Amino acid sequence: MRDFSADHRWLSLNTATVRKQGDLLAIIDACARHGIRAIDPWRDQVAAVGLDRAARAVRDAGLELTGYCRGGMFTADAAHRIEARDDNRRAVDEAKALGAPCIVLVAGGLPQYSRPGSAVSKDIGEARAQVDDAIAEMMEYAKQANMPLAIEPLHPAYAADRACVNTTKQALDICDRLDSARTGVLGVALDVYHIWWDPELLPQIARAGKDRLLAFHVCDWLVPTKDILNDRGMMGDGVIDIRSVRAAVEAVGFSGYSEIEIFSHDWWEKPMEEVLRTCIERHRSVV
Repeated sequence: MRDFSADHRWLSLNTATVRKQGDLLAIIDACARHGIRAIDPWRDQVAAVGLDRAARAVRDAGLELTGYCRGGMFTADAAHRIEARDDNRRAVDEAKALGAPCIVLVAGGLPQYSRPGSAVSKDIGEARAQVDDAIAEMMEYAKQANMPLAIEPLHPAYAADRACVNTTKQALDICDRLDSARTGVLGVALDVYHIWWDPELLPQIARAGKDRLLAFHVCDWLVPTKDILNDRGMMGDGVIDIRSVRAAVEAVGFSGYSEIEIFSHDWWEKPMEEVLRTCIERHRSVV
């Protein structure tokens, strides 16, 4: 396993981590000052400053991207499926313009939550079937742009409103069904916050192999967790054995960035400089 203790060469910042402290341009500037070499921006942050301006700022700062957040939210009633398809095609175009290596996909839960205005449903089996169909359709567009898609399984607590794909096994099953030849167009983004609890995690990471592992995200699980969405912990403040998960992904050949993604009301209240300094310190001592 790589030694991160001497520097933070392999730290990437998911820009949601400091989304309350400044816009994307301010985040890019701060990352450059702190020697953070890579980011993963969110679509709303890019839209707020403009796609062309965001792409230019990334290039001027010499930053790499580790992904683009996010595509997906596929589940919808019939009246909203074209809207979902077109939105995901725009995500592909934006990711290409920014130079992202992949788009992170959050599948969506029940349609009324994924695409507001959709008819109410309680059929999670149908939602999962829709996810397969929609990813297959998105893949055809993504192939033309040479833009890999990374399915991110989310903790089961999000099954209704955010993602009905909840385990690494589920995500890899989709990959095998839709891209059995392992062409590189479809893989997974693994976030320790969502997968650490899974008793099948290590064999599923081995199953994924290097070619399916497109992104690796880190934070921590606090006990108690006060808000399932916005109370993620800084690495080292919770109960996840982050290094064991990183060891597993590196054992199958993953050699990319460890991307810090923390949704936290507590950390959003702290100055950006303090958050980034803490991320760097914990990347070296915990990740």
